[in-house]
Amino acid sequence: KKGCLAALLGVKPKQAAQMAEAIVPPYRLSAQFFSPAEANFFRVLKQMVGESLLIFPKVSLKEFLSVTDQKNFQSHYNRIDRKHVDFLLCNSNTLQPVFAIELDDSSHRQADRGQRDVFVETILAKAGLPLVRIPVRASYNSQELGVLFRNSMQNREIRVAAQDNSNKIADATKNAPLCPTHGIPMVLRTSRHGTN
Repeated sequence: KKGCLAALLGVKPKQAAQMAEAIVPPYRLSAQFFSPAEANFFRVLKQMVGESLLIFPKVSLKEFLSVTDQKNFQSHYNRIDRKHVDFLLCNSNTLQPVFAIELDDSSHRQADRGQRDVFVETILAKAGLPLVRIPVRASYNSQELGVLFRNSMQNREIRVAAQDNSNKIADATKNAPLCPTHGIPMVLRTSRHGTN
């Protein structure tokens, strides 16, 4: 019947088959969105965070990282284009990323995967987003996970405070008067001993 209709419309059979394929693309839903390990971890994570954080699975790095080097934009963009984190946790009110999670299965022991992991850790640290790596297990202890998450957040706060302090010192140095003898910026210091 398809051949007859194609002949009536003046379309060759091969063209008709191509048109039919274009109308009905060869896609279907995958059998599973999560691996069993990811699904197991997601359930534990959901119980832990409750309503305070939103969990986004399999988020591409390009969705929450921006390239700051516009001169070499494409090169840097290509390096994050096809990489993702297993879970991104965001503040439920602001939707701002709070920390990311990677589930490490046996594939992470491969050399090329190791290089990828180091790259992702480096750029997330530079962006100020904590990354928590968790080995895949049959079951998870929510107390242990809680300690990992809290430590990650505390480390982030320490890094942010250190960066703020570094920026303040840089600003103070920028506006400081120059030493008349050596010609370098003077630094204001407070004596630890005595009245001064």
